[in-house]
Amino acid sequence: MKRKKVTIVGSGHTGATLAFIIATHDIADVVLVDRKKNEAQIKGKTLDILQSGSILGFDTHVTSTVDYAETADSDVVVITAGVPRLPGMSRDELIQTNEQVMIEVTEQIVKYSPHCKIIVLTNPVDAMTYTVYQHSGFSSERVMGQSGVLDSARFNTFVAEALNVAVNDVHGIVLGGHGDTMVPLIRHCHVNGVPITELLPQEKIDDIVKRTQGGGAEIVKLLGDGSAYYAPSAAVYEMIEAIILDKQRVLPTIAYCDGTYGLEDLYIGVPTVVGGKGIEKIIELDLTSEEKQQFKHSAEAVSALKSTLKSVQK
Repeated sequence: MKRKKVTIVGSGHTGATLAFIIATHDIADVVLVDRKKNEAQIKGKTLDILQSGSILGFDTHVTSTVDYAETADSDVVVITAGVPRLPGMSRDELIQTNEQVMIEVTEQIVKYSPHCKIIVLTNPVDAMTYTVYQHSGFSSERVMGQSGVLDSARFNTFVAEALNVAVNDVHGIVLGGHGDTMVPLIRHCHVNGVPITELLPQEKIDDIVKRTQGGGAEIVKLLGDGSAYYAPSAAVYEMIEAIILDKQRVLPTIAYCDGTYGLEDLYIGVPTVVGGKGIEKIIELDLTSEEKQQFKHSAEAVSALKSTLKSVQK
């Protein structure tokens, strides 16, 4: 049986960490691809990962390359390449440079893996996912962005800390754009069935929501010279696993909305079913009037960002 294949574009902290996570789970072979100037570095990283297999007990084939031809026939391609966010820099400020990176990378992906599914992680991720969709020519089900899994994980972590309970007992969901307008759905958040509104005072919940919305910026500030990569990599792995193993997972994903939630021609975080075909379904929740207003505000922010893309302005 032919092994599944995942290509990761970009060998920075996120790309390399994701390669390691995939390898340890042994669900697919991995190709790490980057620019020519990083060739020695990525070879070192993949060799390091391979040598850990003897200790951890996995036998995944992990390779590195600067030639996209070696990524041919990938089942899933993850894009992490782009300029990272630095202290004081908003996701929005990244858009002009990273848009061009997405266009160049997408051209290579389509050339060598015309049947793959693409997961975008590069920020500002809602707009970058739209760019990849627009330039790939793929159906929207095959192009998605990662944010909701990560944002929900951050929310769940903060709730667990506040309650001093196991984090895997906390179940929350975050919708909207990946930024300070994201919308944690408090009404749908619970600790093994117990609503968090019965466990935490409203002012504490408000604090957690605010911290979740600034979760990425908090880590950027603490690191000083980079952005988060462990949790983002874990979040992308959860999506890859759902696709490779056709698990039909219900995950908040940046998906293409064209009529759903009253939105038109927009990529934004919504609940989805992720399986072997990519995004197999968008789940349209019955939001309260307040939730609708919050989601609308987030969608407007994402739409404004999308309008600054050079390809949209043409």
